[in-house]
Amino acid sequence: MYASYFAPRGRNRMFVLGQQISERYLSPLDRLIGIVGGPGAGKSSLIKGMFPGLELTNDDDGVNVRPLPLLKNIEKDFFSSHTYHIDIRFELAFTQLHVLADAIKKALSHDKRVIVEHFDLLYPALGANADVLLGVGGEVIAVRPNVFGPFPQEIADVVVKTLKYRKMAHTAEDLTESILLKDYGAILPFGHRDVHHGFVLEYPVELDADLKEVEKKVKAFIDEGLKVCYSDEGHIEIGDVSWACTGPRTHVHNTEDIEGFRLLHEYKYDPKTKTYLIIGLVGPLEENLDGFSSMIFHASL
Repeated sequence: MYASYFAPRGRNRMFVLGQQISERYLSPLDRLIGIVGGPGAGKSSLIKGMFPGLELTNDDDGVNVRPLPLLKNIEKDFFSSHTYHIDIRFELAFTQLHVLADAIKKALSHDKRVIVEHFDLLYPALGANADVLLGVGGEVIAVRPNVFGPFPQEIADVVVKTLKYRKMAHTAEDLTESILLKDYGAILPFGHRDVHHGFVLEYPVELDADLKEVEKKVKAFIDEGLKVCYSDEGHIEIGDVSWACTGPRTHVHNTEDIEGFRLLHEYKYDPKTKTYLIIGLVGPLEENLDGFSSMIFHASL
């Protein structure tokens, strides 16, 4: 069973998606949940949405729980929690992989649930696949593996490839929004939607802005090679300018990293929401299969 969703760029939208995935695809009997994806993909936010109140051992806010609760409980031979979180990439700086694998096996044998970030690193030592495997990149892939797969590295290869387009789209989205607010009289906050390799800005009225002209201004920003830096959990810095952002880790490092930016040159009207949509795209002009579509295509061969 596969399911694929656009990976939202805002933290709150990722929380909501995590809640939806939990309700639709998790069973109370699932014990091992594997998460794969690159840095800045939003794995922690997805987990927080799926398991509200769960203490993450390597939080986005920089709170690192020491000693690791799972290992501490193993030493005491007493499990104080039903659900444990572990970030394998982070823990490898302190503990050998086989020790982590043995601890997870013991917790599972005691009917505990373990959520494992960077599950692809653990899998060779664990020798068992997850009950539910989630990949976070340009999209969020949810799959319940069987003996024939898919295997963690297969999912990781897909989401690492697509994450770069999500980061490009997010930075281009913020640049476009800043220009519309500064130069064209937009005063209300924009709504946000998602498209493949791109973004959608939603506004209640059609702005007096020529989208060809807006596109040129965004491209000029991109060509300047401005640094894009994380500031705090609510802001980024683009060059010397601070910009409010609810997904500050999901950005390129420099505006020059944005490839193939373009806007559709006409507004799209959505009669259901009675809003006007501005659609931006990034990446190669030719349509290539990637992400979930690519995985399904190759699985069918």
